[in-house]
Amino acid sequence: MALKVMTLNVLFGGQDRFESLLELVARESPDLLVMQECLGWDDGERLRQVAAALGPEGTLHAHLGSARPRGSGNCYHVALVSRLPVRDLRVHNDPHFIGHALVQCELDAGGPVTFFGTHYDAHHEKLRFVEARYLRSLLEPTAFHEGLYLLAGDLNSLSRKDPYPVDLADKVRMAGVDKFGHPPRFDVIDELEEFGWVDTLRLRPASPAWVTAQRVRNGIPIDYRTDYIFASPRMAERLVSTAVVDVNGATDHNAVVATFHTHAPGT
Repeated sequence: MALKVMTLNVLFGGQDRFESLLELVARESPDLLVMQECLGWDDGERLRQVAAALGPEGTLHAHLGSARPRGSGNCYHVALVSRLPVRDLRVHNDPHFIGHALVQCELDAGGPVTFFGTHYDAHHEKLRFVEARYLRSLLEPTAFHEGLYLLAGDLNSLSRKDPYPVDLADKVRMAGVDKFGHPPRFDVIDELEEFGWVDTLRLRPASPAWVTAQRVRNGIPIDYRTDYIFASPRMAERLVSTAVVDVNGATDHNAVVATFHTHAPGT
């Protein structure tokens, strides 16, 4: 058996593109789906429709992680839909530590898997680093390295292992993009990997595709990856492959999908 995990930023609630988003979810048919920027989903209707796209199991295990309000008053919620029963659901959204929301739960996929779905702050690497350190505070190192853990979401952060051009700093400066710093910083992903999180796309890519956010500002096109699925070392042993999925305009982020064996190799 397999566990298919997907992360998708739906962009401002996906109101004008919702049918396309539903088609994407139904086509990819993940077992565990985390979505960011679920703006205006408070009444539960759009979450219900997404859950229904995954079948009857999805409708039983759909949860909206309430995000703290931004300065505009808008709440960019994080939604979780699972075909598997979800236990010990917790939503972390303390504004001292969290930009939007961090949804934590446990599910059984050949053993207890602890899952974190999130959307890191979009404004500055320093703020995202606080979120990464907060995540570390939730984890006991030995249990993490010996257990099954997953982290998925739009981390708004760059990995130094991705094939960015040598003139990335110049391009970012000319584009007027400040969120990554000048020069761009890699503190958040470095922090996660230093703790032991494994970048599943770099471990077993299904294809050379790696870009999840194509942007053009001030006439400067830049390809980024800000969406990730990370696994603990033991969970990474079960990884089959990870792919970046072209969403064909359904939103402004490509989805990321990782597939895992539900049992350790050889068992």
